[in-house]
Amino acid sequence: MVVALESAPQRWDSPFDPDLTDEEVSGLLNTSAFLTVDRDLFPAHTPFEGILKNDTRIVNFHAGDIVVREGDYGNSAFIVLEGSLRVFVGNEGPEGLLGRQSINKRGVFSALSQLFSNSHIPEVRDTRNYGTQNLREGRQDSDAARVFVQDIPAVLDEFRTAILEEGAVFGELAALGRIPRTATIFSETDSVLLEIRWQGLRELRKYNEEFRRQIDTRYRENALKVHLRETPLFTGLEDDVLEQLVSATLFETYGAFDWHISYQKMRSSGRSGPEHEVPIASEGEYADGLLLIRAGFARVSVNYGKSNRTVAYLGAGQHYGLRALYDSWKSSTDVALGSSLTALGYVDVLRVPAPILEEHVFPNISGRPPTFVSLDDRSVSDDSLLEWSVDERFINGTQAMLIDLNRCVRCDDCVRACASTHGGNPRFVRHGKTFDHWMVANACMHCADPVCMIGCPTGAIHRSQVGGMVIINDDTCIGCGTCANSCPYNNIRLVDVRSRDGSLVLNPNTQLPIQKATKCDLCATNPGGPACVRACPHGALSRVDFQPETLAEDSP
Repeated sequence: MVVALESAPQRWDSPFDPDLTDEEVSGLLNTSAFLTVDRDLFPAHTPFEGILKNDTRIVNFHAGDIVVREGDYGNSAFIVLEGSLRVFVGNEGPEGLLGRQSINKRGVFSALSQLFSNSHIPEVRDTRNYGTQNLREGRQDSDAARVFVQDIPAVLDEFRTAILEEGAVFGELAALGRIPRTATIFSETDSVLLEIRWQGLRELRKYNEEFRRQIDTRYRENALKVHLRETPLFTGLEDDVLEQLVSATLFETYGAFDWHISYQKMRSSGRSGPEHEVPIASEGEYADGLLLIRAGFARVSVNYGKSNRTVAYLGAGQHYGLRALYDSWKSSTDVALGSSLTALGYVDVLRVPAPILEEHVFPNISGRPPTFVSLDDRSVSDDSLLEWSVDERFINGTQAMLIDLNRCVRCDDCVRACASTHGGNPRFVRHGKTFDHWMVANACMHCADPVCMIGCPTGAIHRSQVGGMVIINDDTCIGCGTCANSCPYNNIRLVDVRSRDGSLVLNPNTQLPIQKATKCDLCATNPGGPACVRACPHGALSRVDFQPETLAEDSP
């Protein structure tokens, strides 16, 4: 039986704020931020008013509310409509002030005492800690549950801050570039902000030349020069040459920002491989510039019969196209790309035009740039593990739990060690995707691109300042499940919590059990590191980083 839909799904079927009225949209059109926008530049299928109606929402903040935190991931930008905000300059406020967890390593005796003090009841919490992280009332409402600064005058005295007033725009670089927020901003007074999700930002940048110019200019001024100077290929360039490089570099994005959603759908349908990914460059084409990966991942593949063969993958800081461009310059003839590049999820790319390289970079290169390992020396089976890890997106993991099934005797000592360290419940499940005799267990991989952080209303899930671990502050987690639903690997779970007498902790408003998100925290407070690794008697378990280490090129 075939069921016909009345209409195909449309991008604006789910507005950012379904309750935003036409009157409020009309009011936005008359604000200083949009008064000069030429609406005729927007096509009929994506009108400017439609972007405001469907991709924005008006958000009210109380004095002290933290709007964005340094290090968090976000998918939206903000425009100040009313009130004033403050941005921390230099070192941000203490972790506790921002609703995060301060990690303090236990001493040896403290770690040993845990063996005798663990409760036989799982997921016991000291509920006296709840509420100590300065959460607004309405904790179970994800829009209202915000961390806030209690004593604004004292904070302004202690920390250096800059003021943001009506008309100020912030957050757009992190939202469009899939990079962490670079500063912490809180509301100094009661304020009204317009929040624009990344899809709307993309359309504004696409159809509004002035808006695009403003974003590009801010990135060039604030981040691009630093990024290029830190790229080994451009080390040593004179300042005036670097300025030329900054001015000529183009910004490009490929794939879906919310890649985890499309990836989950793709995997459930059994599809995978480069043919189902967004192309960036194709084998046989001629390169017009060097591609620098600024964020995300990309697959490098070659044509192999009627399919494709993965030969490498690229992450932030790596580049593609150098060999073909260099050979073209050296031989004065066009040299085609020897491989294809496709987006694994969302990829942010910088394109450096060839003429800049030919004038200022290539003359300083001694010897021909390196390339991939010759495929003549590698069989298809040699690359099968690579193919599998890319298809499963395990390349995102920096601390994946890898189990050697030839050594593992299924004794579950690792599971018990984890449980004894985390209140009676283990933070992982000893099963997962397998390849040959290797298994990647269902444990948090502490991803390079942690999509679980996007949308957390309280910032409870965050990166630690030391070590970059992805951890959850139990005190500020409201159990909304956003992180668990976003994790493409199903490595975050919600659990009912209990008081010390074993009773379920209930929400006083709904009388339903309070839940908290849990996952592997790499035993952050343990002096010896992950208990699971130390407990395995056969050395079957290890934590591995799937990040690419070698520069990959395009010509075999």
